[in-house]
Amino acid sequence: MIWVNGTLTAEDDAAISVLDHGLTVGDGVFETVKAEHGELFALTRHLDRLTRSARGLGLPDPDHDEVRAACAAVLAAKPLPLGRLRITWTGGTSPLGSERGDSGPSLVVALGTAKPRPDTTAVVTVPWRRNEHSAVAGLKTTSYAENVVALAAAHRAGASEALFANTAGLLCEGTGSNVFVVLGGRLLTPTLASGCLAGITRHLVVDWTGAEEADLPFEALADAEEVFLTSTLRDVQAVTRIDDRELTGPGPVTRKAVEVFAARAAQDRDPVDRAL
Repeated sequence: MIWVNGTLTAEDDAAISVLDHGLTVGDGVFETVKAEHGELFALTRHLDRLTRSARGLGLPDPDHDEVRAACAAVLAAKPLPLGRLRITWTGGTSPLGSERGDSGPSLVVALGTAKPRPDTTAVVTVPWRRNEHSAVAGLKTTSYAENVVALAAAHRAGASEALFANTAGLLCEGTGSNVFVVLGGRLLTPTLASGCLAGITRHLVVDWTGAEEADLPFEALADAEEVFLTSTLRDVQAVTRIDDRELTGPGPVTRKAVEVFAARAAQDRDPVDRAL
């Protein structure tokens, strides 16, 4: 069952206009939320970021009560032990081209199955750069073609993720993850100024472990004692291979981050950002 613009519909019957701006030009934003046994993790933070991304594109604010109701309806219709819930908010039906129409935004909420992530993974570096000066830098938009290309390259190399530098040659992020490195015993992650997404899990790991934000050269990956990824479905996942470099792991800092995140997340399923 999928929620489409106020209606819960069977997957085979769910429909949206082929002229929706999210389809024709990628004019939309989205969130992926982890669902475990019908319960969502950090939904408030995800909705806050959905709103920030919508404002960055000039879209109207999504109604959080409506989105919550849609999420609850979809979860009730399709109970899963572990799922990926996707909230998509687009520019709605519009003329062909970049100009928006006046039909109003489209809201789609869907739920799919997810597999428990392995404790460790391999990553590759890719030659393409994130543009930290882009008008949509830091926004979670539906324009994901760049990520599709990079992730396909990672899969061809037997890895689960591809890591980008930005135009300044600094370490940025993965296609759908943030990256942390341990250098000289210090746990570090790229600053938001690098152009990376302000990941929900990233923020929680920084808050809960005391990790530091820093400008890191892309070459830091070659020197790091430990590396791990964070994302909604990965939580904290150790990296044991970068390109052809093997890392012993998970290392002690990574193991501690895994333990702290799991314990804190179990205590509070909707950890609100106290800074807001």
